[in-house]
Amino acid sequence: MNLRRWMYRGGRPNALARLLNRISAAQFGAGFLAPPAWVTLEVTGRRSGKPVSLPLVVTTYEDQRFLVSMLGPRANWVANVRAAHGQAVLRHGTTERVRLIEVDPVVTAPILRGYLAVAPGARAHFPIDRTAPLAEFERIAPDYPVFRIA
Repeated sequence: MNLRRWMYRGGRPNALARLLNRISAAQFGAGFLAPPAWVTLEVTGRRSGKPVSLPLVVTTYEDQRFLVSMLGPRANWVANVRAAHGQAVLRHGTTERVRLIEVDPVVTAPILRGYLAVAPGARAHFPIDRTAPLAEFERIAPDYPVFRIA
């Protein structure tokens, strides 16, 4: 857990994390030895205008799919998705054009709990345990943006 926090100290990936993210993005995007929930998000960079790819984990709740920012609202991909008005691509063996719609934090607590159940790599970035009561997730919900995949 400490290694994961070190790789994202200050809410930004260090050189090792960036390298591992590139490898994971290629693996997840190809669908190679990756569970179906592990995907590559591709979104246009808000400054460069070039496609930016990163690995993420999709969580489901009430038959809908969601992406969660384990690093909070200052994560680059969150800013890029907002700047792109939610237009993005998900890859996992196939390419799926999607629109990501930000969800009001008031209703994201059960989504966050489900996310921690399927994304073990994200657990180190949350101040509560995945088995915490829903009220604890409600308390931290404003700190973790959630996007519904449409």
